[in-house]
Amino acid sequence: MSELGQVAGMRSSRAVQEGVPATKEQRERVLAAARERVREGRLVGPLTLEELRREAGAAARAAGLGGSAERYLPFAAVAVNNEVWRERLAAAPYERRLLLLPKCLRDPRRCRGRTDAFGLVCGRCGACIIDDLHEEAEQLGYVVMVAEGSPAVTALIESGQVEAVIGVSCLGVLERVFGYMEAAAIPGMAIPLLQDGCANTSVDLDWVWDALHATTEDATGRLDLEALRVEVEGFFTEAALERAMGRAASETERLARGRLTGPGKRWRPFLTACVYQALQEEVSRPLPEELGKVAAAVECFHKASLIHDDIEDGDAARYGAPTLHEQHGVAVALNVGDFLLGEGYRLLGELGAAAGRRAALAATAAAGHRALCLGQGAELCWRCARSGRRVLRPGEVIEIFEQKTAPAFEVALRLGALYAGADEELGETLKAYSRALGVAYQIQDDLADSGLGEKAGDGQADEGRPSLMAALGYERAGGEERGLLERVWAGRASEGDRERLREVLRGLGVEESGREMLGGYKNEAIRALGQVRNPHLKGVLRRVLGKIFREGPAMGCCDEHTRGHAEGG
Repeated sequence: MSELGQVAGMRSSRAVQEGVPATKEQRERVLAAARERVREGRLVGPLTLEELRREAGAAARAAGLGGSAERYLPFAAVAVNNEVWRERLAAAPYERRLLLLPKCLRDPRRCRGRTDAFGLVCGRCGACIIDDLHEEAEQLGYVVMVAEGSPAVTALIESGQVEAVIGVSCLGVLERVFGYMEAAAIPGMAIPLLQDGCANTSVDLDWVWDALHATTEDATGRLDLEALRVEVEGFFTEAALERAMGRAASETERLARGRLTGPGKRWRPFLTACVYQALQEEVSRPLPEELGKVAAAVECFHKASLIHDDIEDGDAARYGAPTLHEQHGVAVALNVGDFLLGEGYRLLGELGAAAGRRAALAATAAAGHRALCLGQGAELCWRCARSGRRVLRPGEVIEIFEQKTAPAFEVALRLGALYAGADEELGETLKAYSRALGVAYQIQDDLADSGLGEKAGDGQADEGRPSLMAALGYERAGGEERGLLERVWAGRASEGDRERLREVLRGLGVEESGREMLGGYKNEAIRALGQVRNPHLKGVLRRVLGKIFREGPAMGCCDEHTRGHAEGG
């Protein structure tokens, strides 16, 4: 992995092909509808083509795509067929599975691989996603071939050495091979490319990883993450917090409690609950009430950091409302933030766990608190330098992202693991996962703040904070554009400068690089899970990434997709 976390994948700038839903949210709705259709109908493979078309139509309509449902029947058919075979595939030993990848996933400009009679022999150069998928699959025990439709693939399947197949290909190819899969009754899961046309294609990497790691040992497919999130949200009602923390008797307590019950995504307590639940023997059981104290402690730490950040950054609003210091003054806000920190440690100290476990929980929270302050301090010292703010390199911005965001995710994950009784050995894996998750989360926010993300902000990068998009832009800019970015970095941008910034960053190709890096760090988080031996935990943390980055980018592909098909390969 390079300094900036750039990995294989290039995001396609072309529109999604006809027949594939255009957004990740739409695709996930089709997948969910297909899963429900298979469950309710108790469908068992192999389905006939007629059965598959009927069930695909029902799934496409149930996905709520309106008049577009008919267009997405091929995609829905792939989704239904995958769900029909999921349990059979998951039951097959990894060493009896074949992972089949198309050669077009490589980056032809940097690829060091070579081609032989069996397909592409990966050069393991790290220049594309094939290296990551190849390595992970082989570690699990898969047979891996980078050769769509070659005679060698057919011979291997017919030999009886393979009990299940996972394949990545274009939608048209997947439609054509259905008859062969039906006749052979071989369990298979297919991941369609999002574009066709021989060049600049992409695929949902989350879907690839999910299929690759499918195992009957992972019961988290039955864990409803949305329901779990609703359950976590229930920890933050006034009544629930009063049970966990006692009655708010003073004005300081009431102000602090209002921060906890107020708006927010609550990703951190959600992560705590996810890890705790995944480490239970029965992953679907209700959360214990005392876990509400751990979740509340995590949110106390988070809301305290937001209050202090708002003061340090001079922000007047958060969640669409005035910040606490705008409403009550800096002194009161500082005190409420400090009080929330104390409340977090008090809650951990009151848990019914053994004394040694409570000490480990407190030490983990303290280490995270210290790391966050160092990260915030690095940013503040840059911002307040007497010699003036200097332009930061992209790697320096990434380092600040790591320090500012990753520790909070790590604390949330490790507290959930410790409360569940996990040992410290898991900590290093969660640290690596959190580092990648935190950076990806910050990049997504940076894209939005710069007006470049799917959930874009106002198109005006915040001049008070380091911006990866501005750092990438500055490296590429020249002349007038570089002057504009220098004014942004120095905090001297005019209103006209800020209005132009989004256009300039787009023109410099920053959006594509930002999305590529976002995908790279997501992929790094997935690779960190390779050290996790608990299949429930691995499954949950993999699914959590898809939930947090629901609108994240797809993994890219290279530009030689259909040539082999046209030649009959």
